Amino acid sequence: MQPTDEPSSDPPWIDYADFGERFVTHAVTKDRIEAAVAGMTGRGMTIGPFSIGPAGLAGFVAEGKVGKPVVLHSGPHVTFDVTVPVSLAVKVMLGGKKLRLEARVEIDLTLHARTADPLLIVIDIPPVTPRDVSFVLRAQAVESVGELLLDPIAGLVQREVASRVNGMLADPQARRSRVFDIEAMVSGTPSAHREQAEFDWIGYDEFGHRFFSRIVTRERVFDVVERMAGRPIEVGPLKTGPRKSATVTVRGNVRVPQLADKADTPRAFDLTLPVSLDITVDVLKANRYRADVEVPLVLTARAADPLLVVIDVPPPEPDDIRLEFKAHGVRAATLGAIAGIKKQVIAQVAGVISKELADNSGRTIDVAARIDGVGPAPSPAG
Repeated sequence: MQPTDEPSSDPPWIDYADFGERFVTHAVTKDRIEAAVAGMTGRGMTIGPFSIGPAGLAGFVAEGKVGKPVVLHSGPHVTFDVTVPVSLAVKVMLGGKKLRLEARVEIDLTLHARTADPLLIVIDIPPVTPRDVSFVLRAQAVESVGELLLDPIAGLVQREVASRVNGMLADPQARRSRVFDIEAMVSGTPSAHREQAEFDWIGYDEFGHRFFSRIVTRERVFDVVERMAGRPIEVGPLKTGPRKSATVTVRGNVRVPQLADKADTPRAFDLTLPVSLDITVDVLKANRYRADVEVPLVLTARAADPLLVVIDVPPPEPDDIRLEFKAHGVRAATLGAIAGIKKQVIAQVAGVISKELADNSGRTIDVAARIDGVGPAPSPAG
């Protein structure tokens, strides 16, 4: 997860539950739904031969192929109504005569994007029943076959088509195309869950909470804050002391941050920002000091509108900043002037760090943009 160039102003915050539903809604688009069942397109289908009518009066066999599934409607809770067309050529043997008829079959599917343990999005499709299959012969064909045989042919076709479509949907490769392991995708590692046939379902709200606890890890957060290492700290020159007789100049930089999980929440982290400073106090002569500063901060992974992950960092409190001096030379050690400027140095360092943290662009991930950029599935990996 790499940061984006988002504006520095804080966006409106949203809760993790809202983030979870927004994530699924944004990720599971019409195009991705069509892609999830596209493997059926062009599949051949043969039904029969069957004997029908009194004493096997007639028989028929039907052959055809599956057309391209079409999303007709999307509903609430990330559900989609999909129609799968099948073109069939029906050959009927009736009284020694061969009749070749054309039929159109449509299968109605309802696809539901569901979330499952540990961090999966699954395109769930209930089993197809004969009632979900429509069978229509051309008008002249109905007259040729006769009403006596039409119902048995339709019933057999509906039953057999439902059975074959269920077999296509249960195919391991087809099933894999409907399972998206978000954690594996982000990590760029193979998924251990795409072969599953049964799932432990969780709500979108739980999915949102898990996204932050499993995706926004200490390692990923450290990759973001580590970029602060080497940032320069420059303060002054400042006039201080009696009659402003001392001139203080501070130069330094941020060292490698130290990050630890916060005990009370998996979505917050304790960050210690170490800063090395070279301080010069000019009172008749330049007196040099080395200062080690530790700035304690708390990082919290937050969700923001419309679909952002922001590593939020409140500015440091000067009273929490620890600073230790070491004098270079006897005169600097005995001068005593440094004690009077300690608060000023801390305040200035706090100000510089606060200004640096005010721009959250380096700590913002536009999740929607990432989803939109990976084509017909939430991620190319997994």
